[in-house]
Amino acid sequence: MSLPDWIVLGLTLLTIVIYGVWKSGSNKNIDQYLMGGRSLRWYHVGLSVMATQASAITFLSAPGQAYSDGMRFVQFYLGLPLAMIVLCLTFVPIFHRLKVYTAYEFLEQRFNLKTRALTSILFLVQRGLSTGITIYAPSIILSTILQINTVYTTLFIGGLVIFYTVYGGTKAVSYTQLLQMSIIFSGMFLAGILVVSLLPAGVGFGHAVKLAGKLGRMNVIDWKFDRKNQYNIWSGVLGGFFLQLSYFGTDQSQVGRYLTGSSVGQSRLGLIMNGLLKIPMQFLILLIGVLIFAFYQFNRPPMFFNGYEVKQVKQSHYADQYNNLENQYATAFEQRKTKANDLIKAFDKGDPVQISRAQQALKIADNQAANIRKAAIAVMKKNNEKANADDTNYVFLTFVTQYLPRGLIGLLIAIIFLASMGSTASALNSLASTSVVDIYKRVINPGASDKNYLNASRLATIFWGVICVLMALYASKVGNLLEYVNKLGSYIYGTILGIFVVAFYFKKINGNAVFIAAIITEVLIVILGNFELVAYLWLNAIGCILVILIATVINPVVPGFKIRYREKKV
Repeated sequence: MSLPDWIVLGLTLLTIVIYGVWKSGSNKNIDQYLMGGRSLRWYHVGLSVMATQASAITFLSAPGQAYSDGMRFVQFYLGLPLAMIVLCLTFVPIFHRLKVYTAYEFLEQRFNLKTRALTSILFLVQRGLSTGITIYAPSIILSTILQINTVYTTLFIGGLVIFYTVYGGTKAVSYTQLLQMSIIFSGMFLAGILVVSLLPAGVGFGHAVKLAGKLGRMNVIDWKFDRKNQYNIWSGVLGGFFLQLSYFGTDQSQVGRYLTGSSVGQSRLGLIMNGLLKIPMQFLILLIGVLIFAFYQFNRPPMFFNGYEVKQVKQSHYADQYNNLENQYATAFEQRKTKANDLIKAFDKGDPVQISRAQQALKIADNQAANIRKAAIAVMKKNNEKANADDTNYVFLTFVTQYLPRGLIGLLIAIIFLASMGSTASALNSLASTSVVDIYKRVINPGASDKNYLNASRLATIFWGVICVLMALYASKVGNLLEYVNKLGSYIYGTILGIFVVAFYFKKINGNAVFIAAIITEVLIVILGNFELVAYLWLNAIGCILVILIATVINPVVPGFKIRYREKKV
């Protein structure tokens, strides 16, 4: 990067940290530190919820996902608006009425302590692992720019987020997210405009979208039902609904965001804002990836986007073989570029026959280039069987660093950092609150002073920060980060959601029955996921339904404690 880019990047990150610490003020008790005094307005809640979900993975991996697989990932979010409605009607008023710090406090009142502890532990495992991946995403950027190992960049980014989260608590998190999302929206919109402006003369936005569509990248909706298809409208609406309902209704990283609302109404408006804006935002981010795909039809892309893996193979005895493939790829690209220009001319003439012929010719040329790329990946694997063959995380980063003007590169890279910092800070805050409120305060040291719990919350934040950094050091082995985070969540979210659904709607089922049902369900979900018997989104629905069914069946024969929870009337 140039000096102006470094200045923009440094000033943006420094401003965010200083602003968050300044706005957070002093935290005198656990309520201020974990809940921000429950004083935030709806727009603040909404942007904080969005920032928690929209990690660096969203902005780093989503364009690469669209580049390689098209727009169909947007179907993942189709169940979100319906989930927001259910949350507003059920979860939000109960959580606010009970004045809970975490979602899991409610489970002890409804069931028993061990069910609360089990659900808390499931959350801590899932969120601790996935947060490590959100830390790793921006470390890819720094390591690519500085040409240093991701270990050092991961330690730097993790340390930066841990600092202001430990100091400022949830208010620091929320205020930084408010500023972060404003910068993120502006920067991504500008990035989309610049991609179109960099297309060749005579190739406009409409041409780019049509061309990408002819090569299968505008596959927004897939109506065909296939239980093993990761993204179609059925898995998106049904499986996605269960995933989003569990994520926003039972994941403390999100519950903690809307519990900071000053009232039930403010929290509801914040969630509705998220439900209305998230799908258009994700659509536009994926569309940037599609436009980059169109851009690279006319500008030669790297044969493989991960420069680190390319460097490794070029320093091996397979270098000549790989270089030969690069030469073949350059020739194949020129042929593809010619066919792409032919298709653009056919679009301008509007002749369906000519468009069809040009489309077929472009597909053949594109397949030739893809086959050469596959051969290159095979060479990488020969050199190192552990080489990461998935380079989608590097597509957007490569485009930004090679083609955008000075200053703007620094801003867009700052955006990816900001997204990572926002989601990571929320996750650390939620991990600390669950550890302290559900484990330390309830089991280990009940009845201690507010100061004791405040100090314990800060220590828990540091502890989980270290755990997440360690997980981030492993994350290079998982492939596409966006898919992996959602797959990881799908192994656990369905079970947790099932526990809450039973708690809310099945008043006669006792705590022991749901505890046993949750353990059995989690074992079955792990088996289904490991053997890939269904697409991962379906695991959320299956997990929820299994908990309900098993708990219902065994409830008559499992002794339980008297249910103490009764919803308060207001």
